[in-house]
Amino acid sequence: MAAKGPPLWRALRPNHWIKNIFVFAALVFAHRLGDPGAVLRAILAFGVFCVLSSAVYLINDVLDRQADRAHPAKRTRPIASGEVSVATAVIAATILSLIGLGAAVALGAAFGAVASGYLLMNLAYSVVLKRVVIVDVMLVAAGFLLRAWGGAVAVRVEMSHWLILCTGCVALFLGFVKRRQEIAGAASIESTRPILREYSLPFLDQMISIVTSSTLLAYALYVFSPEVADKLGTRWLGLTLPFVLYGIFRYLYLVHQRGQGESPTELVTSDRALVFNFLLWGAAIVVAVYVLH
Repeated sequence: MAAKGPPLWRALRPNHWIKNIFVFAALVFAHRLGDPGAVLRAILAFGVFCVLSSAVYLINDVLDRQADRAHPAKRTRPIASGEVSVATAVIAATILSLIGLGAAVALGAAFGAVASGYLLMNLAYSVVLKRVVIVDVMLVAAGFLLRAWGGAVAVRVEMSHWLILCTGCVALFLGFVKRRQEIAGAASIESTRPILREYSLPFLDQMISIVTSSTLLAYALYVFSPEVADKLGTRWLGLTLPFVLYGIFRYLYLVHQRGQGESPTELVTSDRALVFNFLLWGAAIVVAVYVLH
């Protein structure tokens, strides 16, 4: 569901801020939920990524405004429709970038470096790299990795290789599904996103199959890893695996049977079964890590 409110507010895409929830992964899995200082730093890091991601959305929409006007849905975006001028969008993006980077540095030089890398990478994506086949999806996935890494740096814990692997696989899964549904949605979409000409449904279905298997295998190895059990002091993480299985299967069902998935954010926040499953998964993690030992 699109955000409501004044045009500039809608252009910031606050409904997409949920993507920054990956910032909290390290906080939860590093057993730091009981540390008020760590929780506060994670919340501040989440806010920084919300500000920076909105700055990126503004710049991206400025660059894509002509193509968006030819898209049946994107033409209603505030910048494409003319509700927000290019000058206003650029000024707002600049201010948000400065605020976000300033706040990031205040949280520490290391977090400032991660936040800066996130902003620069996304600007490079918007200007050039979104037109490079496969690299476009990999950079979207890298954005989620930087969010998770930023969360780890903010709460001052080591970035687990398991967190890198699982986050990367999930992000690639969402990215390839999004590309698939953009192609399946309408042939005219190719004119608004030229990179789609480099993809095909059979190719993307194969990529999705590979990444789905990799995601499930990586998460299964993680929850049953003796190393993780010793580090977290619990051997009950396996309780969370059924919810991950159901979540991925439900997502694929909605993609292939109902034709959804072009907007991952809208899908994961609007489907009640997915939302309920996510809440159960979160509860299972809390029980496994903080209650059962």
